[in-house]
Amino acid sequence: MRSYSIFAILLLCLLILGVDILAFYWLQSITKLLPSFFKVLIHILFWVFALGLVSAILILKVTLDDISPIRKHVFISSLYGLTVASFIPKIIFVVVISILFFTNYVFSEQTSVFVIPLIGLLSGVVPFLAVLYAIFKAVHRFKIHHHKIRFNTLPKVFNGLKIVHISDLHLGSFNYRYKILNAAIKLINNLYPDLIFFTGDLVNNYAWELVGWENIFNKLKAKSGKYAVLGNHDYGDYSNWNTDQEKIENFNKITQFYKDIGFSLLLNDSDTIRRNCDEIAIVGVENWGKPPFKQYGDIAVALKNCKDTPFKILLSHDPTFWKEVVVKETNISLTLSGHTHGMQLGFEFKNLKWSPIKYKYKYWAGLYEKNKQFLYVNRGLGWLGFPGRLGMRPEITCLELIV
Repeated sequence: MRSYSIFAILLLCLLILGVDILAFYWLQSITKLLPSFFKVLIHILFWVFALGLVSAILILKVTLDDISPIRKHVFISSLYGLTVASFIPKIIFVVVISILFFTNYVFSEQTSVFVIPLIGLLSGVVPFLAVLYAIFKAVHRFKIHHHKIRFNTLPKVFNGLKIVHISDLHLGSFNYRYKILNAAIKLINNLYPDLIFFTGDLVNNYAWELVGWENIFNKLKAKSGKYAVLGNHDYGDYSNWNTDQEKIENFNKITQFYKDIGFSLLLNDSDTIRRNCDEIAIVGVENWGKPPFKQYGDIAVALKNCKDTPFKILLSHDPTFWKEVVVKETNISLTLSGHTHGMQLGFEFKNLKWSPIKYKYKYWAGLYEKNKQFLYVNRGLGWLGFPGRLGMRPEITCLELIV
């Protein structure tokens, strides 16, 4: 909330109150069917929660600088969840019941007395329950996505190479609840990967988010190596620093963490994996995205030591880089990205998938191919902002490369 002015926060609170007033107006058409005691109780609870939420947002904004970073993050995340859990269902409730009441000629007069309030009530309750499920259950229901990808350029000795790809952990969001990710670590190790790749956004902003996590990530096992790149949140660009040196020290602690957990961090660099007389290159670029995201990535520098290696795997946090640079300028066979989170909101059923994020990112989740070059976009293992996932479960990707 530091990045928002008090004026912006006041506008948000007025918007919330405006929706509350409309929701309460229509709520009365439902509660009038109840006995007086229950009607009064519901009205009191409604306004206690509504005014309490707005007051909490204003108090947090005013006292934000005096709160410790850890508590600050917990409070902001909690308020974000409460706001979404309250605001979205009320919006849906207001829209649905307004339409029903203004078109009540569809129902008979006797039916409309009960049917319209019932439908209106369900229109608010169902989204509310869905948001609660997204926050308390779905956000930790890790899903493994299995894919086999065929390449003509893959050396035969690497046929069946198994890769586990994870992305966007945002460890600060877990608030040191190590047991939650322990489950994901077990799922990854049970896949017995040859390689583990992590494509950035280890933290939300700060190195202090990493305290204690080395004990969890040191459990990750890969036969041929573990590699990572940085995401846009790993550079400290979204925080206010007292000095440039403070920002540099934060960055250095984050990069040191990768060494502590046995990951090779590729900063516009590459490494080679050899089997017998054949080899493949693992390439990593620093974060590169369209403005306002900064462009630290340099593919020419990253490829400097592996230009002649026929088969290359690229780690690039932002999938935009694949479209704008990789396909146009390189012969890289496979690119792995994250960044989008699938917006933590969407719909997926068999080959059908949809999320609002598709209107910002053409390549936002899953496997894509162009000119025999492949891109896989991971939906993210953690979360940021809204502390939940609805229809877009946290992902562990398992890729098997075949000839």
